[in-house]
Amino acid sequence: MVGHSIAVALPSDLPLGKEVGYTSTYTPSLLCGIQRSEFRTPMGIEDPLPFNGEDVWTGYEMSWLDEQGKPQVSGLRVHVPCTSMAVVESKSMKLYLNSLSETKFVQRANVLSTLDSDLALAFRSPVLVELVDLKHLGSATDEMPGMCLDHLDIFVSEYHRNPQLLSTGDREHVVKETYHTNLFRSLCPVTGQPDWASIMVQYMGPPIDRDNLLKYLLSYRCHRAFHEAAIEQIFVDIEARCRPDQLTVFGRFLRRGGLDINPFRSNVEDVAPRLRLSRQ
Repeated sequence: MVGHSIAVALPSDLPLGKEVGYTSTYTPSLLCGIQRSEFRTPMGIEDPLPFNGEDVWTGYEMSWLDEQGKPQVSGLRVHVPCTSMAVVESKSMKLYLNSLSETKFVQRANVLSTLDSDLALAFRSPVLVELVDLKHLGSATDEMPGMCLDHLDIFVSEYHRNPQLLSTGDREHVVKETYHTNLFRSLCPVTGQPDWASIMVQYMGPPIDRDNLLKYLLSYRCHRAFHEAAIEQIFVDIEARCRPDQLTVFGRFLRRGGLDINPFRSNVEDVAPRLRLSRQ
């Protein structure tokens, strides 16, 4: 059966899909959290979670004023554990960060402590916040680890998530393989706008058919889901259909509104690789 997009009960004050003004007055209440259970429960994901991991946010429009009123700029990186009770809607994050732009801070450490406190409340979990010098923010790699599937000569006809496309070979034969694609697209569940990404799948277990893996990932093209939900759905679909002993799924999504969100889920590792793709 073809999978359907997950209907998520969203907060009524969510700014996504609405015309809103920008405020330059520090306003932490702009941050809007969404319970992870809203999209995990329909996927059958319960505690204990079948994976570890984190969501790595990168911000490219971070600015504030020093004590003399001089604007300061920085990159921003936020590591959110997948065990956090909530995710933060990205437009609300953008509005919140912009509310800092006319706020004076005596030291850079004060910016960090403010971010750390506000985001921990919004995500309902401790988070790791980094202010990144612009010269370090620019370092990037050309592609995700592993073999790229994009050259495969396949016929594609399904653009709504279909886990039945996944298949494996001889279950007595165990391999360890890493694949990635740059052709992934899903849709925002609220606005329907496209979310583009590069996706890595690394596993150890019976060999997964490469053509069908790519077809499955491309079947998300019209699937509506938040970034975090899309990656978790891929993880549970591959786990259910292919039964690997080890599995890691990593999504590097292109930025929107000066932010990119990069979910990493694995039953082997806890922390995402430190990389940023050129296309991001």
